[in-house]
Amino acid sequence: MILRTQYLKTVKAVLTEQPICALLGPRQCGKTTLARQLEKQYNKHHYFDLETATGRARLAHPEFALSKLEGLIIIDEIQQQTQLFTALRPLADRKRSKAKYLILGSASPEIIRGASESLAGRVGFVNLSGFDLREIKKNEWQKLWQRGGFPRSFLASTQAASFNWRQDFIQTFLERDIPQLGINIPAATLRRFWMMVAHYHGQIWNGAELARSLGVSEHTVRGYLDLLTGTYMIRQLQPWFENLSKRQYKSPKIYIRDSGILHALLSIENDDDLAGNPKYGASWEGFALEQVLNIIGSNQVFFWGTHAGAELDLFFLRHGKRYGVEFKTADAPQMTKSMHVSLDDLNLERLWIIYPGSEAYQLHDRVDVIPLESALSHFSRFNPYR
Repeated sequence: MILRTQYLKTVKAVLTEQPICALLGPRQCGKTTLARQLEKQYNKHHYFDLETATGRARLAHPEFALSKLEGLIIIDEIQQQTQLFTALRPLADRKRSKAKYLILGSASPEIIRGASESLAGRVGFVNLSGFDLREIKKNEWQKLWQRGGFPRSFLASTQAASFNWRQDFIQTFLERDIPQLGINIPAATLRRFWMMVAHYHGQIWNGAELARSLGVSEHTVRGYLDLLTGTYMIRQLQPWFENLSKRQYKSPKIYIRDSGILHALLSIENDDDLAGNPKYGASWEGFALEQVLNIIGSNQVFFWGTHAGAELDLFFLRHGKRYGVEFKTADAPQMTKSMHVSLDDLNLERLWIIYPGSEAYQLHDRVDVIPLESALSHFSRFNPYR
């Protein structure tokens, strides 16, 4: 078992500030395991699993069941009983309460909307992904890239076992998890859309083109995109708009969030398949992007691009300053015209180029090339819970 120290620290920090912490993420990403690790740090703790009939029965009358409890109260898969959001509100407002609530949910629009509406000002959110650079051995980042961060995929005994697990996960997600959210989309249709998005990974969203390919309306494919975004399968990286006399992109870039799931959708089973695949560069971009966002958080992060060709893979703001990141697979990345434009037009404090190599070097007084392994040391200062 990998002890997820950084996430434990983040959840504890939220529970210090708020009576409720909502831990959100896709199924199988380790939410329950993390909660079980956290409960050991409390003298009193209580666990309710709403995926079981017993767990749901125990909380059939939540005000009665929870009102006298102290310590850490964990409610797993809370979207199974959305009325709990309303019930938790008065419990969280009690003065001198000795209870803290950790609510877990497989990332869904319901849990986000319900918590935001009923528990506003009382809940802090922590998004849990699979394993990231902070949680693995330094020399295992290539394995993480190939297999993705889902614990059972990353820790599988063989590459074949990892690939098979991811294929099974995709099937279960489509055939069981999506219907449990009350969404009636044929699994075959959503799988086809998901596979098409995998081929557009790292590109600007073009709903009209995907709608034509699927034979549905643009509004419908937008709904599919939002569904997979809300369940943490897809990331929509929004564009940054600057007041410039240049035409800038206004649609998001789309990524399959977990590199292992991307590779499963593209039938990339091993390192050789990846090295020879046309999506090799896009896969690296998405993987490295997620690693950086896991470190710095996903607030105030964007991409930037103009129709004239200038672009920046990641643009973020911290402490009133502007920063940029580019992701390159070249053996020795060099300065490009696009980077010069980004530095000047966006007034960047610093620009980093992250590549799969091992040497760090400087290209410009504001531009550094760094290996992915160095991302922790460069970006940890931007983490609000460091």
